Formats: sequence, C-alpha cells, structure tokens
Amino acid sequence: MVDEFTQTLLGIMVAIIMLGMGASLTPRDFYLALKRPYGLAIGVISQYGIMPLLGFLLATFLVVPETIAIGILIMACMPGGTTSNIFTYFSKGNLALSVLMTVTSTVTGLILIPVILLLYAAALDLEIPREDIIAVLIVLLVPVAIGMTLRKLNANVGAVLEFGGALLGVFFIFFIAVTWVPQNWQFLLNTTPATYAAAIGLGLVGITIGYLFAKLLRLHPRNARTVALETGIQNGPLAIAIVVFTFPAEQQQAIMAVPALYSLFIVLISTGVTLFFRRANTAAEQKMPDSLL
Repeated sequence: MVDEFTQTLLGIMVAIIMLGMGASLTPRDFYLALKRPYGLAIGVISQYGIMPLLGFLLATFLVVPETIAIGILIMACMPGGTTSNIFTYFSKGNLALSVLMTVTSTVTGLILIPVILLLYAAALDLEIPREDIIAVLIVLLVPVAIGMTLRKLNANVGAVLEFGGALLGVFFIFFIAVTWVPQNWQFLLNTTPATYAAAIGLGLVGITIGYLFAKLLRLHPRNARTVALETGIQNGPLAIAIVVFTFPAEQQQAIMAVPALYSLFIVLISTGVTLFFRRANTAAEQKMPDSLL
C-alpha cells in the first residue's frame, strides 16, 4: 500500500521526471520524427506492438491473480522513459534514435495506451478504469509541455531540467526500493514466482525480442542496441503513478507489485545488457550510422 505522504511524493517526482523529459525535446525533434516515418513506425511497433503483446501472453500463460494481470498489462503498455536514453548512451547505441523513440512513444501513448489496455483487458476479462487513466496521462503531459516551453525560452534552464529529470528517474527506482519494498515486504515474500517471472520477463524478453526485431530489419548495430533497450525499458514511474492515482487503495498493493518489481529488476537487467553490448562493440560498429535508421 502507498500512504498519503508517499503518494504525494511519488506524484511530485513523476511530474519532475516528465518535466525533464519535456525539457529534452525541441520542435526539431518532432520535425525529425515526422521526417523519418520508418523510425516512427519502429518506435510504435516496439512499444505498442511487441511489449503489450508480450504482457498479454505473460498474463495469459502465467498463473497470476487478476490484480497482478492488470499490473502486467499496465507495465507492458507504458512508453519508453529517460532511463532507456541513459542506458543507450552507455551501451554505445544511437542516442538520437533513443530520444526519437521516447518522444514517439510518449506522445502517441496518450491515445494508444488506453486503447491497447482496453483491448487486452477485455480479452482477459479484466476491468480497468480507462477514463481515469486517460485523465492521469493528460495531466502528466502538462509538465512535458512546460519543460518544452522552458527549453525554448532558455536552453541552459532546459539542460538543467533535462539532467535533473533523468537523474531523478534513476533515483525513483531507489526510492521505491527503500520505501515501497520495506512497507510491503511480507506481501513480496508471499508473492508467487509467476509474478517475479512476469516482472523480470517483461524487461529481459522485451530487450531480446527488440534486438531480434532490429536485426531482422538489418539495422546498424548501434541502432539495433537502441531499439532493443527502447523496447524492453518501459517508463516505470509512469506506470506506478497510474496505479496510485487510478485504482482504489485495496487494489494498489497487488497491482503495483509488477511495476515496482519491474522497475527494480530492469536496472540490473539493463546494466548487464549494457556491459554485454560494450564488450561486443567491434571496430566496425564504432562509426555512427549516417541516419537515425
């Protein structure tokens, strides 16, 4: 369960993270996105094709309660976040492509997240408060717009907000580890292995499928790494915010289990994948591709 103070603090942190994400964007980013429909398509397919389908399959074939299944679907339908940009940079991927995919999935998510959640929830006979989720998404897009405006007015302020938002995104994971986990320790001890499998599988299998998808498209190795990380690394803080602000208190603990555990494990998984990518980085892969894709 999330107490009132923690709930307020979570809301403030998510707002700042979204503010930092907005500060990383400029009108030129949207122009580049529209100019490269191929990149747009890959971003949408990765985030709202591959991941929700993976979440649906995990919720279907793993024996989990309905509340856990809802948590799996919500986590699987989230857009990419600033964490994926950080790991893309350290794995020697294509940071410009990573930002492009994050922008694409965040903006299109306002429409696609509720639609896809409704479709998969209906297939699993689950009830999800679609209108409340839409309201939360709209509210969280406000700081994104503010961040973009501040970036346009003052590039230095935008850069500080961008760095602060990215840093807070990483801190958010540790915040969950030292607040939510101890408060729900007994619940986690009683949580079935299937729930842990879902939380770990979303990230690990998502990155793997994303990489194979990129290889199938014969993308440059640096772009393939980027697509892999962007596919498997979802916006955990946004998922947790949706759970906290749309579901009743008696359901929050179980629904939030997957987003919280996912957020904790994805850092370890992404670190391992990044180290693997850096070791596999050959001389032929060093050169940045001529285009985003």
